[in-house]
Amino acid sequence: MDFPLFRAPIFYLNPPSIESQSISVRSPTSSSFERRFSHAISCRRMSCELETAPPTLRTVTISYSELQDKDGDLSMKIENGFGPNGLGIISVSDVPGFPLLRQNLLRLSPRLASLPEEVKKELEDPDSRYGFGWSHGKETLESGKLDMLKGSFYANPVLDTPTTEASLVQRYPSYCRPNIWPSNALPELEEAFKALGKLMLDVGLMLGYHCDRYVTKVDPLCNDESLKQILLHSRCHKGRLLYYFPVQQSDCTQDLGNMSSWCGWHTDHGSLTGLTCGMFTRDGVEIACPDSAAGLYIRTRTDRIVKVIFGEDEIAYQIGETTEIISRGHLCATPHCVQAPKGEKALGVERSTFALFMQPDWDENLHFPTEVHLHQELIPPNGTLTFGEYSEILLSKYYH
Repeated sequence: MDFPLFRAPIFYLNPPSIESQSISVRSPTSSSFERRFSHAISCRRMSCELETAPPTLRTVTISYSELQDKDGDLSMKIENGFGPNGLGIISVSDVPGFPLLRQNLLRLSPRLASLPEEVKKELEDPDSRYGFGWSHGKETLESGKLDMLKGSFYANPVLDTPTTEASLVQRYPSYCRPNIWPSNALPELEEAFKALGKLMLDVGLMLGYHCDRYVTKVDPLCNDESLKQILLHSRCHKGRLLYYFPVQQSDCTQDLGNMSSWCGWHTDHGSLTGLTCGMFTRDGVEIACPDSAAGLYIRTRTDRIVKVIFGEDEIAYQIGETTEIISRGHLCATPHCVQAPKGEKALGVERSTFALFMQPDWDENLHFPTEVHLHQELIPPNGTLTFGEYSEILLSKYYH
């Protein structure tokens, strides 16, 4: 079963091929897209669903010092990265302490995955739909096969016990159940996980402040819901430490060359998703990614696929559906996927990475705008759902 829990797939009753998928509702002209992203780096050949390799684009980048300036005008960068013509992603550079905290946590990922099976079994939490603790082989690939290539560890980096109210724990187990830490087998994990998660949350809140300023600037009437305040008071933030097992020759049967071979096409359904660059290792030694075609791919509003890169010492943030809802479409979520490295150079290579899903509290009301292209069929007549209700409907409808 597929339990990414904090993202929402692009849903079709009869999924078309990637070439024919269309998500755009406010598509700019192609020339506008080219001007917006004139900083394309290269266009390489690769073996995937498309005959021609997508262009590789650098994320819009904001420095940490720029985020610190509350009076600074970042509206152009916010629009270029998160607006209707953007890629839905922005990276933040020069964050104090981030490189070391990233390394501290990602280096623990292989150690976690190599714990004895009986220890990892104790870290599983099926009652939360594997939304806490360890999981491996519980998700399905787009092919329908169980995903045995990666394992993951979920935890709330801020609150070990989000609530003790039994009715809430039962209703929203994906958010309200307590963390599970390998306190005896790998005690370092808790401290490293929380340290990186809290830092990425703090930076995300700073970014949220400038997102609010941008939305108010372009739409003065849209000032009743603050992204920063919604996230600041939430108890639902969730981190996911991911470990991709070393690629073996036999893994080629799982079609690693597909563009979405590591993570299927989806849009995140939270507010902001913080991402680290992946760490690749072979025999315990850190190496560069062995395949230039591997990485993050995004489908733009012009229905075009591009490969997106950001610096190893940068934190990337992607817009989720909830932010698109509360911003009335001024900040836009984009579909994305991840391609695995392939070829002889990828054999024996393992990968670790971390994602922080920043999302509203389970009882936060989402007021859907009159015109919305996100899961229109799920919106009630009054146009309002709590985030918890919205999440559970998606999980119940699409993750059986």
